[in-house]
Amino acid sequence: MTAFKSHFIQANGIRLHYVREGHGEPLLLLHGWPEFWYAWRKVIPDLAQDFDVIAPDLRGFGDSEKPSSGPSDQAGADVHGADMLALADALGLKRFGVVSHDVGAATAQAMAHRAPERLKGLFFFNLPYAGIGRRWLVPEHLIEIWYQSFHQLPVAPALVGSSRGACRIYFRHFLSHWAHDPHAFDEDLEAWVDNFMKPGNLQGGFNWYISANKARLAAMRGEAPKPVRITVPTRVLWGESDPVLKSAWTEGLGEYFSNLKVDTAPQAGHFVHYEKPELAVREIRAFFKNL
Repeated sequence: MTAFKSHFIQANGIRLHYVREGHGEPLLLLHGWPEFWYAWRKVIPDLAQDFDVIAPDLRGFGDSEKPSSGPSDQAGADVHGADMLALADALGLKRFGVVSHDVGAATAQAMAHRAPERLKGLFFFNLPYAGIGRRWLVPEHLIEIWYQSFHQLPVAPALVGSSRGACRIYFRHFLSHWAHDPHAFDEDLEAWVDNFMKPGNLQGGFNWYISANKARLAAMRGEAPKPVRITVPTRVLWGESDPVLKSAWTEGLGEYFSNLKVDTAPQAGHFVHYEKPELAVREIRAFFKNL
């Protein structure tokens, strides 16, 4: 197993954990849920040959600080985006690329709206974006998004964290169901359980869903204001087998990104960067080297 260099730094008033490897142009890797920085472990070594790779734990996740010990609505995309821009400032990064997924993808979009001049390019895997709208509520899809409501219940962390076995069952479900190959995460399942059994990590991740709920409901009602199109050069690679963020939803991306290239990844689900690391590295490298 590759050993990675772990660091901590104060940014935006909290203590953030990150892994940093390599040299060259800076590249920020932003994880989703149910993830932490370690979800990038398969791509970091190869990317570090060409880039200064920085993989943080978002606020509330992994080994980053949990500012609230209980349920909180202060962990939405704008807050995470401010954290990541502050992290870049603390590290002296004036302009950098962002690779992101899921919650990290929402964070990267917030960063692009707030400080587009800081971003060299945006590379997304399977991103939640405003154009999904009411499709979240298609009857056949409701069974896939039950967890987004469950995570907002005060009892959720106690139930999932009631034992190591319960935690393992819970995260095995998502890692196997959302991946194309249900055994894709078998070798790392215990690392996931270790991470989410750490004090505060379940609630820290669940706070994303509490914080995002107002915008989520507005999108489902068709009442969300349409954001200004993002002009930062954008590359999207979406796993074709993702059951929760469906690859068919890519068709509306052009309304939200003005400089865009989109492809789908066959035989990959929600976690393209983990399921198909060679493909992910090749596409990330090509995108940023050609900017």
